This record gives sequence, C-alpha cells and structure tokens, in this order.
Amino acid sequence: MTSTRLPGKVLKAIGGKSVLHYHLERLKQSGFPVYIATTTNASDDPVIEFCKAQDIAYYRGDEQNVLSRYYGCAKENELDIVVRVTSDCPLIAPELVKNGIEIYLKTRNPSLYLSNALERTFPRGFDFEIFSYALLERAFFEATRPEDLEHVTPYIHQNRTGDIQFYHYLHSEDKSNYRITLDTPEDFELLQALIEDYQADKLTGREIITLLDQHPELVAINAQIEQKKLTS
Repeated sequence: MTSTRLPGKVLKAIGGKSVLHYHLERLKQSGFPVYIATTTNASDDPVIEFCKAQDIAYYRGDEQNVLSRYYGCAKENELDIVVRVTSDCPLIAPELVKNGIEIYLKTRNPSLYLSNALERTFPRGFDFEIFSYALLERAFFEATRPEDLEHVTPYIHQNRTGDIQFYHYLHSEDKSNYRITLDTPEDFELLQALIEDYQADKLTGREIITLLDQHPELVAINAQIEQKKLTS
C-alpha cells in the first residue's frame, strides 16, 4: 500500500473491483493455491481485511526484507515449490503460469530457476518466477546484500550459489515493450481502459497481446514509463 509512485495501488478499483481482486481471480485459474505475503505495517491492514473477506491465505512480515517475508510464508505453509508473482499485475496470464509450473515439475530439478522475466519477451505484467523451497531457504540464510533482501530472487537468478540451472520461458515474438503492470497513473489509465472497454480480464495472455497489437493507441498511454531499477 506504500508504493511511492502510486500509493494504495493494489486496492485501487477498476470496474467495481480492486486491482488485487483481478490479480487473484486470474491466478486461481492456474489451479494452484495462492498466498499473499504482505507487511506488518498498519498501512497494509486493508490488504489483510481483503484477504479475510476473500478467504485468501496470508502472511505478514518485514517491509524491507521481502526475502524473509517470502521465506516465512513458504515455511509456514510447508511449500515445496514457490511461484513468485507481484500483486501489481492484475492481468497476469494464468495459463502461462500453469504451463510454466508443468514444465518445472517435469524437470525434477530443485536447482532450477524458471522465469519469463529474466530474458524478457512477454509484456511486463505477465512476470513469474518458479524455484524450489530449498533454493529460497538457501537464499534466506546466505543472502546479505540489500537488493537480495528487497527483491527476493537476485541471489538465486544471479547464480551466486554457483549451481543454478536456468529455463527461460519465452514468447514466440518479442513483446517486452508492452507494459501492463501498475506503477504509475499512466499504467492505471491503460489497465482501466483494457478492463472496462475491452474486458481484458476475461482474455488469455495471448489474446491480450493480440489486443495490444491491434491498438497502438493503448500501448502509447504508458509507453514512456520506465521500470524502477534494482538498487544496491
């Protein structure tokens, strides 16, 4: 709720529902359980009230040490595999997440890191990362750099353990210039148009990409926004 560029963004409403509600509705379509890892800050109490109302499992932890928050959530719920997504992606594509999980499971490799964001070909807003609880636990106990603690997975995907294998989940075409995440008022304007005017919340990820291909005026709404960089 304390986003610097758009405070309260995950509970901002579009078409009568919050951004977080759309996000969770789509993730549930993957068929896997969903957990919200939020902070102990009083400012995030509205997120907890939302979780209780929607019967969504949640965990509260440190605001800055997001790695510890993920680890605590995974440990408390006895998870074997973690799929990391961020709540500012209301149009995340559940079919892509599900397919990524199926690919990951087939490898039977606890040292594998699978993601569609490290080598980006999908729009920003479809991002997911998949890794084992064992890797998360190792990062929790070994990572010390501020960016590792804040951004959860750099210790893993920068291969500082030295033994990580990678699977880059790629789109057939490079659509990385499309931005359907929520960080700024311009992002909100685009998401509002997509959902209210085009019912994008009912579309698959590939259908959303096709929609953006057909409407460059939508892409232009937030094309100038730059993603915040990792800080050290």
